[in-house]
Amino acid sequence: MSWKRLSFLALAGLVACIIGLYLHHAIFGAGPISVTIQVLAALLMIWARVTFGMRSFHGTANPPAGGLVTTGPYRFIRHPIYSAILLFFWAGIAAHASPATLGLGVLVTVFTAVRMGAEEKLLVTMYPEYAAYARNTRRVVPLVF
Repeated sequence: MSWKRLSFLALAGLVACIIGLYLHHAIFGAGPISVTIQVLAALLMIWARVTFGMRSFHGTANPPAGGLVTTGPYRFIRHPIYSAILLFFWAGIAAHASPATLGLGVLVTVFTAVRMGAEEKLLVTMYPEYAAYARNTRRVVPLVF
């Protein structure tokens, strides 16, 4: 299976999980802490989208032309958009924790990890300098992972 196809299947899984979280009323935070975390996640996503530009909108792992982006939030983490997604959804899940929402959260994390891995495999091929960037920049959480 190609990395692009695997990435698309992970995207489909993410969409299914989001629908599941919606049906469990577990997308949005329920108190000041979870809502604040979600606002910060949204701001991180906006910062990353503005830094990366319009070329970042695609359904499959598809490194766009235009060079490797290492500025803005990409200076600190390789996948700030995925970091924002995980932060946003886990804040909502934590505010409405149940076995079902925790299971969906695990699936969101797994599908996001699959997409990150697929993109990284393709980025290394397209941008040889990505390997050095990856060695010096954390994947999702600055200074940790």
